[in-house]
Order: sequence, then structure tokens, then C-alpha cells
Amino acid sequence: MKPHSRSTLLERNKSLERNPLLERNPLLERNKSLERNPLLERNVLLEVRDLEVSFQGLETVNVLSGISFLIKDSETLALVGETGCGKSVVAHTIMNLLPPESRVKGNIEFRGKNLLGMHEREMAKIRGKEIAIIFQNPSIALNPVYSIGHQLAEPIYVHQREKKKTALSRVALALKRMGFANFSECMNYYPSWCSGGMNQRFLIAASTILNPALLIADEPSKGLDKKCIVELEAELGNLKMERNSALLLISHDLEFVQRLADRIAVMYAGEIVEIADPSSLFENPLHPYTRGLLNSLPEKGFIPIPGFSPSLSSLPSGCRFHPRCPLREKRCTQIHPEIKETGQRTVRCFLSP
Repeated sequence: MKPHSRSTLLERNKSLERNPLLERNPLLERNKSLERNPLLERNVLLEVRDLEVSFQGLETVNVLSGISFLIKDSETLALVGETGCGKSVVAHTIMNLLPPESRVKGNIEFRGKNLLGMHEREMAKIRGKEIAIIFQNPSIALNPVYSIGHQLAEPIYVHQREKKKTALSRVALALKRMGFANFSECMNYYPSWCSGGMNQRFLIAASTILNPALLIADEPSKGLDKKCIVELEAELGNLKMERNSALLLISHDLEFVQRLADRIAVMYAGEIVEIADPSSLFENPLHPYTRGLLNSLPEKGFIPIPGFSPSLSSLPSGCRFHPRCPLREKRCTQIHPEIKETGQRTVRCFLSP
């Protein structure tokens, strides 16, 4: 090759490198934007943004305000707080099971689909199959007039159109996985014949029989004795390990969620006040309410938080916790604090760093 030809080739290659059309290639830019998409990077399964729920009646009661959180694939997020703070309303809103007098604002995205914008027919295809729920009080959640086998087989009939023989075989396998040695006999039981612990395991089997991507457990340990709680904890842990399901765990039992959760969101009076991983939350709580909850544990001296949670129909001005907060300042009584991120944590308090 002649010297001048080589020089010409190099200059041509440089001009191609500087070609603005190549630099602004829309396909390349689109791929780069997808790579930078935080949702894809975080592998988010469910994202709740600015959720507000109110109930209409003689007066309007705002039950949830500004609820935002996300759950990644195979992650366990726990919602904790005192009774009446709105934890179960979050679960029912995700499942689209609120009463007609409710009003909902915000976004709930599951695998990129907005659940709040779906018609009931579309939601029915997701409910039970992709998102399942374990309701409070298993003895009431189960239908007393149908056998356990019938109730566990129903999701298989509805979502997968399986024949009766195939469905009942899967029910037997699900009960065996739950630790029932006499699983064939259990299929003929009725809820009223069984203990609370047995009915709880029946509910778990019914909720997980279709391998949902997200399982919502609403106060699953409520009303159970210590032995049943230990068994329940093992079963939920096994479900996460074996099926890689994500879990939204709703509970007021801090010690229970500490052993199961990857992250904990603390709720007070209809809003989230803190989100952190269990070790950070228990070792260094940032919100005064979280500190109060932890101090009320037996190993911390069983010191209750003074006062009572406010009624959701008459919330105080400023910070909702300020009437019970020992660290309150004047601004806490007048200005409602916004939630803010501090490192890997989230907190709603003026006094947090």
C-alpha cells in the first residue's frame, strides 16, 4: 500500500469516528437509556408511588397518605406499625379489594403494569395467580361450607382450567409440602374442624399453589401460639428459598419480621415514617416513633409510647407523631415533614441527619 493511500485511509477512519450521525445513533442511545433505567437496574417487581386512599361517608377519612415503596424480585419487605395505622389497607389496595366507598390516587405498578388502571376482569387474572394474599384470621378467611380440598383446588380451576383429578393431585402435593402427613384426609376437612395453626397452613397452601411472584401476608402470626409462629416462620422462609417469591409481610410483631425481612417500612397514622434494613433499623432507628416501638419490646424494658395514635379522621397538624414525641420542636407542630432519603435509608423527620 502506498504511503498516501494509507494516510487517506486513516483520515477516513477518523472522520467516521467523528461522524455526528453515528454519535447520535438513536438505537444506540435508546439501548444506553435502557441500561441506565433505574427500574431495570433495581429489578423491581412492585412499585407503589404516592398512594392515597380515602373512605367516603358522612365525612371523608384519609386512610393512607403519600405511601411509596418498592419490592424487588425475591425480596421480603415488612410493613410494621400499631393497629389502625393502615397496613392492611395497603394490602387490599394492591389486590384491588377495597369497598365501593373508597377513593384511590397514585400509582401501583406490577411488572410495569398499573394495577389501579385495570378493569376487574384484568385484575382477576392477576389476583391469585401472580399476586396472592394470606388474609388475617384464617378461620374466618376460609369458607366454612366448602372442604379444604375444594378451596385449594379452586384457583387451579379458575386460572389454569385443569381437570379435577389433576387439580386434586396438586392440592395433595401442596398439603404435603406444608407438612401434613395425612394430606389425603385433610382434603376432606372443613375449617371448623381444624385449629388456627392448621387453617393458617391451609391458607398458605392455597395462596402459593400457583407459584405467585408476589405473596402478601397480612398479619399471618396474629392469634397463633409460639409454636405455630415458629412453624409459620419456617414455612415462609422455605417458600422464599424454594420458589423465589417476593413477600410483603404485614405485622405488628417486630421480632417476627426482623428474622424474615430484607427491609422494614414503619407506618404511623397512615404514612410511612422510616424504611431501612433490619440491622440498621434495630441498631440505630432514626425516627422517634421507631425508637418508641423498639423500646416497647420486652428485651428493651417494655417501655410503652406515651399517649395514643391519632384518629385518622382528625389528624394533628404538622408531624403526626408530635403529640407523643419527646423530642418535638416548634416546627414539628406546624409543618408536616417530607420523607427524605439518607444513604440507603428513608425517614420522615426534621431531626434526622
